[in-house]
Amino acid sequence: MTNFIPIFPLNVVVYPGEQLNLHIFEMRYRQLIMECHVQNKVFGIPTVIDKKLKDYGSIVKITEVSKVYANGEIDIKTEGLRIFRILELIKEIPDKLYSGAIVNYPESYNQGKPEVMRKLMNDIRELHRLLKVNKDFKKEDHELSAYEVAHHIGLSIEEEYDLLQFPEERQRQEYIKRYLAKAIPMLNGMEQLKEKIKLNGHFKDLKGFDV
Repeated sequence: MTNFIPIFPLNVVVYPGEQLNLHIFEMRYRQLIMECHVQNKVFGIPTVIDKKLKDYGSIVKITEVSKVYANGEIDIKTEGLRIFRILELIKEIPDKLYSGAIVNYPESYNQGKPEVMRKLMNDIRELHRLLKVNKDFKKEDHELSAYEVAHHIGLSIEEEYDLLQFPEERQRQEYIKRYLAKAIPMLNGMEQLKEKIKLNGHFKDLKGFDV
């Protein structure tokens, strides 16, 4: 299935189910947002990385127009719905300031392994402990998806974009597993380094080595 969508390229990765608040100030996107709001239509947010428009993004719907400012700027709340891939970019649309795209919708399989998700959540909590942050995911561990935790583990935008392209949940789980397997030991090493630095200059109770 292919169709045309208006697009709002941003330097973010939006996942299905994600809530995203936006402040709209550019005239072309104010036009896009107000049209979508009045006509109850969706739009696409393709990811921009290093000032380059990427092929993949997420369809989003406007869930609330929170505020319209006197100068025409707008605050909105949105929700990610499904992933799309750009087939053709339409830069100029008659009577429109914004661009659009012909897109299709890659299949996404959300059936992961609950036992894997439980293990990932244990590792994520260890990561958060090392970072001294606290997150409440408001779901049982096995009910969470990779999309719901991806923005909370320190992935770069390139890594978040990689995750967006995997069609299967088990692939997304494996990607996060590999990331955590590298990140946690690195942070543990940093903690040990900080402790070593703290001890520098203190009296040390060290046992001599027999020679």
